[in-house]
Amino acid sequence: MSGDPTAALPDGPSVVGLGGGHGLAATLAAARHYAGEITAIVSVADDGGSSGRLRRDLAMPAPGDIRRCLVALAADPEGSWASAFGRRFERGELAGHVLGNLVIAGLAETSGSFIAAIDEAAKLLSARGRVLPATLEPVVLVADVAGRRLLGQKAIEEAGGPIASVGIEPIDAAPPADAVSAIVAADQVVIGPGSLFTSVLAVLAVPAIRDAVAARRNGVVFVCNLRPSKETIGFDVADHVAALTDHGVVPDVVLADPHGLDLGAMRSDGPRLVTAALARPNGWSHDVRRLAAALAALVG
Repeated sequence: MSGDPTAALPDGPSVVGLGGGHGLAATLAAARHYAGEITAIVSVADDGGSSGRLRRDLAMPAPGDIRRCLVALAADPEGSWASAFGRRFERGELAGHVLGNLVIAGLAETSGSFIAAIDEAAKLLSARGRVLPATLEPVVLVADVAGRRLLGQKAIEEAGGPIASVGIEPIDAAPPADAVSAIVAADQVVIGPGSLFTSVLAVLAVPAIRDAVAARRNGVVFVCNLRPSKETIGFDVADHVAALTDHGVVPDVVLADPHGLDLGAMRSDGPRLVTAALARPNGWSHDVRRLAAALAALVG
């Protein structure tokens, strides 16, 4: 586990979170309340904003979602280092860049290893868990959108049409060995929440990760979104589960807020559906403590 060894997590299960962006960060913040060991496996397919610029300029995996997860696991998420990591420059040649992304990029350049860079950044934040990229190399997200083949996360997000499937190029991009080992050994694997196609399935599109999750006998939980995103307009909970199934992963449990998305026609022979009040008062984001209680209750 990276970070300050004195900043220990409580005794508890080993938890792996899969996804990206703000959704996975919420899952990690929740896991801190009940997990004894946390590993985040994060999409690096982002090609927009600061991440996209660093990816193009330095031929490195996108660091933005990695940074968000590191901050979520920071010993003090409101502290000076965590706040600085999220600082976006507004003027000059650095305008648009986020400091944490630049730190990770600089550490990768000096160490020669993206994973070593993440681990060093985790030490700066005294992160209470390990953050790993879904692939060791930059990948391009590929999607079938309304019969068209689109390349790139940003293009897919903004396409506006129904997304049939997503994949990655190169198709044989490998994850870190530690990511697969963590999935195999975990007491609980939590998928989501987050953008279904461009965050959640962007990780599960990595063949070795998908196969490791699919091979588990139990302990895989899918946390459904509270509201539809641009890429899932018209989707209910059952549609989210169907998309996961179509991409080769069937969770054991689907966790959903009954006041969020419509449940839809859940299959009787499909995953077990568990409903719980999970939303913050705004109804748009998950309450960390509520999510933690619901996930802790599902550890077998």
